[in-house]
Amino acid sequence: MENKFYTIDQIAKLLGMHHKTIRKFIAEGSLGASKVGKQWRISEHDLNVFMEKNNVKIGNEKVDKRLEVDYSTVGEEVEAIQKRMHVSSVIDINEIQKDEYIRISNTLIAIANCKEPGIGKSTIQVKYDEKDKRLRIILWGTVKFIEGMLSSISMLVE
Repeated sequence: MENKFYTIDQIAKLLGMHHKTIRKFIAEGSLGASKVGKQWRISEHDLNVFMEKNNVKIGNEKVDKRLEVDYSTVGEEVEAIQKRMHVSSVIDINEIQKDEYIRISNTLIAIANCKEPGIGKSTIQVKYDEKDKRLRIILWGTVKFIEGMLSSISMLVE
């Protein structure tokens, strides 16, 4: 079953309320909503739950199809936001021997060098402290890059 999503303005128009009132309901938690980029989206399910709990009625008419959000473009919006957003992460791995450090660092550097072209600029720095037997990995890049690298680190350390 396909879920429909609406903007705050669409819900306000549909319910005959001001958009600030809808925002207040979201902030209170009485109307479920998801943040997509900088915009809120309310699912049809969340709208129905809100209407039932608060005895809000639209009347006998169905939701106007013109109010529906074309969610096929949301993936593109999220991807554009992720390309603009960069994340840094510092990972310390303690109690690690030098041979394991070499294996992990070589693998991570190879993964970083083989990244997808659309992933944007990203960096990895690896430092091993022999005295403390600690590997420190510093990552900087897009959310997608950091997510992939953290997953790889987790897999390599297990």
